[in-house]
Amino acid sequence: MTVGAMYPGTFDPITNGHCEIVRRAARLFDRVVVAVAASPAKQPLFEFDERITLARTALADLPTVTVDGYDGLTVEYASHHGLGVIIRGLRAVTDFEYEFQLASMNRHLAAGVETVFLTPTEEYAFVSSSLVREVSALGGDVSAFVHPDVGRALRVRHGGR
Repeated sequence: MTVGAMYPGTFDPITNGHCEIVRRAARLFDRVVVAVAASPAKQPLFEFDERITLARTALADLPTVTVDGYDGLTVEYASHHGLGVIIRGLRAVTDFEYEFQLASMNRHLAAGVETVFLTPTEEYAFVSSSLVREVSALGGDVSAFVHPDVGRALRVRHGGR
């Protein structure tokens, strides 16, 4: 039986923490779709197409991983594409309550789609896209937290700092 999973998120930008979760998921599932959410209400730093391109670049070495963009309900995307699992990352206890509510709602909307939680390694447990954006905007070095192409895109976006 082939089991496909999706890892949804805004990925603004994709971080090494995200990539580490994807790499581990790729060992657990036959195929993984990194599903970049349009999320216009969040007013992302990077345009939708840029986020997809950066994610594809950062994950290019993983043959069973694809990157796609989507708009709408995550469970609808999963169901439509035959993906039986939604992967969610839990960095800290503070993430749990929201993620639990989200998983419960998703199960209500699509009973055939399960949510699996993965925790990052300690190296990336504190890394978030918003923190990376903030450090980069203030001229800090984020090279340990993102793919080199993502780091370049951040520097360009922040005026070459």
